[in-house]
Amino acid sequence: MVKRTLSYFWSLRREFVKYFIVGFSGVFLDLGSLILLKEKLGFHPVPAVVINQAFLLVFNFNLNKYWSFRNREMPHRQIVRYLILGVFNYGFSVGAMYLLFGRFGVDYRLARLITIAIMVAWNFFLYKY
Repeated sequence: MVKRTLSYFWSLRREFVKYFIVGFSGVFLDLGSLILLKEKLGFHPVPAVVINQAFLLVFNFNLNKYWSFRNREMPHRQIVRYLILGVFNYGFSVGAMYLLFGRFGVDYRLARLITIAIMVAWNFFLYKY
């Protein structure tokens, strides 16, 4: 069983590397747009996360679908599933920013990084399947 499990995870390595690259670039876009909205355009961090997450949902869906997982199926069902996960991640992102920044005074950039790290843990397998 252990050998089969390790073999399975090894078979996912290319997809995971691509997923990681998309995610890593997404982190830069995420933090960059968050800082731009907050520092240059004067938004409060919570509405800034609301705005930048809409853009990042589209970015991540398309790159992961077509590049990371090489999926060419018609996306109707996939979009519904992705949007369900996206709504959950969106709510988690906004709620975490509200709690970490708004209630506990954590720097908004660190709060966002913490949130991203937590979401990466569950997103790979949920995006894949």
